[in-house]
Amino acid sequence: MGSAYFYLEPLLALLTLMQPHWRNPVIFALDYDLVPEKCYPVQLSQAKAGYEYVLSNLVNGESESVVVAGDSAGATLILSLLLYLAAEPNNEDRKPGFATLISPWVSLVSENNRDTASDFLSAASLHLYGSQYARKKQYLSDPLVSPGSCKYLDWWARAAPCHGFYITFGGEEVLGPETRELISKLKKAKVKVMVNEEPGLIHAWAIARLFLEESDEERTKGMRQLAAAISRVHFIESPTDSAVSGSTAVELPKLYTKGEVEAYATETAKAITATTVA
Repeated sequence: MGSAYFYLEPLLALLTLMQPHWRNPVIFALDYDLVPEKCYPVQLSQAKAGYEYVLSNLVNGESESVVVAGDSAGATLILSLLLYLAAEPNNEDRKPGFATLISPWVSLVSENNRDTASDFLSAASLHLYGSQYARKKQYLSDPLVSPGSCKYLDWWARAAPCHGFYITFGGEEVLGPETRELISKLKKAKVKVMVNEEPGLIHAWAIARLFLEESDEERTKGMRQLAAAISRVHFIESPTDSAVSGSTAVELPKLYTKGEVEAYATETAKAITATTVA
């Protein structure tokens, strides 16, 4: 949708769910321009400016305390931003700690983007908007425009956040095949990836449920899984069972031993829990 205001309820739900695990969680939402009024590289420049703003307001300047996230085209921008940062010198000091992607639009135009019986998206519309964003056909093969075109595993390895990715999408998505291909590339590049493919569900299911379901448990299922993944990776506190209840597809493996978690928490607790965006 491209508007931070449209995502106000999901963002507030996520913030509420993170509060038991973080002492001072802060969410910065970027309201970027849309096509056809603006096209590449405007949105990527805006994403970079937003990320620079967040880094400039960290209490101790450690980018590892930052989690970047996006839904659909927003997830495209997150992937493009990560690939862009990976091309910069000394990028290890500027990497975010983690990335969460909801139904990423990995390749703007692809034969793998195919209509399904359930999804509300259509491949034709996606390809139209994707072409408008790219402006020129040759730009569709540029990884900074269409991240799925990046075939270099070493580039993905450099681009990956310190603690990897959490990717969630619906099993009936038009964008499903390209999302699975991205996950395969990341795993081949030895990047940590937590994957949740919800069988039978559609594009941006984690957001759509907030508007379509009736019970709080069903409405917040996607946000609870997202909060659990972020909290698990950032060592603040292991998610309670209720944080991931109702999930059969998501896997949140214990990535570190208890001793490693305690050592890490002792060294970086101030950096992670005191992070504030002015």
